[in-house]
Amino acid sequence: MITLYITRHGETEWNTEKRMQGWLDSNLTESGINNAVSLGERLKDTELTAIYSSTSGRTKATASLIRGDRDIPVIYDENLREIKLGQWEGKTHSLIKELYQTEFDAFWNAPHQYTSVEGETFEQTRARAIRVLERIKSEHESGNILIVTHSVVIKCLYSYFKNLRIEALWDPPYIHDTSLTIVETNENGFKLILEGDTTHLKSMNFI
Repeated sequence: MITLYITRHGETEWNTEKRMQGWLDSNLTESGINNAVSLGERLKDTELTAIYSSTSGRTKATASLIRGDRDIPVIYDENLREIKLGQWEGKTHSLIKELYQTEFDAFWNAPHQYTSVEGETFEQTRARAIRVLERIKSEHESGNILIVTHSVVIKCLYSYFKNLRIEALWDPPYIHDTSLTIVETNENGFKLILEGDTTHLKSMNFI
C-alpha cells in the first residue's frame, strides 16, 4: 500500500501581500520557513520513500526544509505546479477583482464556470495532478510518499479522491500553508485519513 502525505508550501511574501502566484514565485516568509521545519519535525519518525515536489521555488524550499538532513530522494514534477493564472500572476486580489470582475468571481464562487486569461482551467489543473498520482503508483508498489505542492492542486486532488465535481472545489477544509493531508491508496481507490491538519503549527504557536 502507498500512503500519501500531501502538503502545501510554506507561507510566502506574496501570500502576505494577497498576490496571486500561479507559475510565478516569491520567497518563503520567516513564518513559512518555521512552519515547514515544524512539519519536518512532525514527520521525522515517518519513513519517507520519496518526496515529490512541484518545480516552483517555494515548494522546492519547503520540501528541503521538511526533508532536513535525511537521505530521501526528491523528485521534481512540473505537473505539481500551481494552476497557471496567466495575466493574474503577481497582481493583488483587489486589482484582479477590479480588472477581471466576472472571472475573479467565478474563480472563487463558481470554479466550474471559470475561464482563464492566458492560463489554465481547474479541470486542466486536476488532469495533470492526477497524472502525478498515476506516476507515483507506477513507480512505487508501497511506501510513504510526501507530495509538496500548492493549494489549488491539493483542492483538485481532494475533488478526485472524493469524486466531487469541480463546482465543489472550495468546500472545506481550507488548505493552510504546510497543512498535512494523509491518503491511503489501495486496489479500491483512495481513503482520506487526515484532511488539512495543522496541529504541528498550533503547538508551535505559528497560527
